[in-house]
Amino acid sequence: MRGVPADPQKFAVRVAPSAIDGQGAFAAEAVPARRKIGEIRGESISVREARRRAKGQQRIMIVELSETRAIDATHSADPLRYTNHSCRPNAVLRIRQGRVEFYAMREIAPGEEITVNYGETHHEGRLACRCGAPGCVGAL
Repeated sequence: MRGVPADPQKFAVRVAPSAIDGQGAFAAEAVPARRKIGEIRGESISVREARRRAKGQQRIMIVELSETRAIDATHSADPLRYTNHSCRPNAVLRIRQGRVEFYAMREIAPGEEITVNYGETHHEGRLACRCGAPGCVGAL
């Protein structure tokens, strides 16, 4: 339909309580390896504004797209905004053409929590990692 944005989710994802942290994004159906799971959308802001908003926050739903632009998904309805960090993730976050996309690194089973490695974060090592994975780095 013209003028209506397409649903960014390629596979069904639900939000539910997570053993890692608060709420998490869970596969509601099997996701094959290397397939796009979906994406998150949000407010386009400058990296400077992103860093200002992130300062002192426990929960940060901001993704830097480039050295100058970021997406704040705090008010997004996209369930993948609840994707938690894991030191042994089953998905990867990719920035493509200004979009924040999630891809399965391996097959993800229905009911399994979708996780990514956050890499560098605005937490600057002050947030304890609770992924529980072997070899966990301990902090984000």
